[in-house]
Amino acid sequence: MAQMNMLQAINNALDLAMARDESVVCFGEDVGHFGGVFRATSKLQDKYGKHRCFNTPLTEQGIIGFANGMAARGLKPVAEIQFADYIYPAFDQLVNETAKFRYRSGNQFDVGGLVLRTPYGGGIAGGHYHSQSPEAYFTHTPGLRLVVPRDPAQAKGLLLAAINCPDPVLFFEPKRLYRAAVGEVDEDYYELPLGQAEVVQEGSDVTVLAWGAQMEVVQKAAELAGQQGISCELVDLRSLAPWDLERVAESVLKTGRLVINHEAPLTGGFAGEIAASIQQRCFLYLESPIARVCGLDTPYPLALEKEYMADHLKTFEAIVRTVNF
Repeated sequence: MAQMNMLQAINNALDLAMARDESVVCFGEDVGHFGGVFRATSKLQDKYGKHRCFNTPLTEQGIIGFANGMAARGLKPVAEIQFADYIYPAFDQLVNETAKFRYRSGNQFDVGGLVLRTPYGGGIAGGHYHSQSPEAYFTHTPGLRLVVPRDPAQAKGLLLAAINCPDPVLFFEPKRLYRAAVGEVDEDYYELPLGQAEVVQEGSDVTVLAWGAQMEVVQKAAELAGQQGISCELVDLRSLAPWDLERVAESVLKTGRLVINHEAPLTGGFAGEIAASIQQRCFLYLESPIARVCGLDTPYPLALEKEYMADHLKTFEAIVRTVNF
């Protein structure tokens, strides 16, 4: 075990994957000798050479098109989009090519070795072009997996599982935790299961669900709620596509209440899909309406970032309202 921040854990995962399998290659804007804008791929080019860790032109559509071609030929490309805000030029390749490659070929061909890494979310004073959380766009697309880790140990195990997954995986990394989140991480190779939520705190009064960096937020809210005698069960969704309906429903059947927190805007956010599915499954057991604590339906504001964020105080207030309904 070693103390690592999230960037170090991701770098360690990539290092182990590249050492274990020569078909794993890393590429993106400035990921080579520079190590990427956040240094997630630092020193990998020195260790594995320019043919396995290299820079690309500034073309997100080209990066994913290139990754599709490599994956179709049996390689395992780990492509990086420098910020999730810039994933939109690659949207056509991801939605119409990556997601449908296996289906349209009748399972004769696939791009299952493809992993796309990208930092998402706010909290770093990045403004409206470096703070977005676009995960919901891709959960609407059959054929893609979507994974979001909450801490360094989770990031390493989930990324290694994503690289070894037979399906293409979008791996969204909460950038505000890159250096802020530090924890014990196993230095050896290990994988964590994709598609499974995790109960990180048992509780009896209300289920509080989040993923990625927002897990830290809901943990703070649960501490405040605990001081009021409210017992919160905290669930980390971890995978959004597919998402673990059974485990979330099991928790809600126990507590009778659900608060969902995510950083993306409210309208069309993934919390809406969760709420609809849970009320269908658990309607007769619900003690109060399902609550959503989300970002605002505005561009991400630089000057008003703190007001925009779905923070622990907003979450605490929603927990209290839900329990006292």
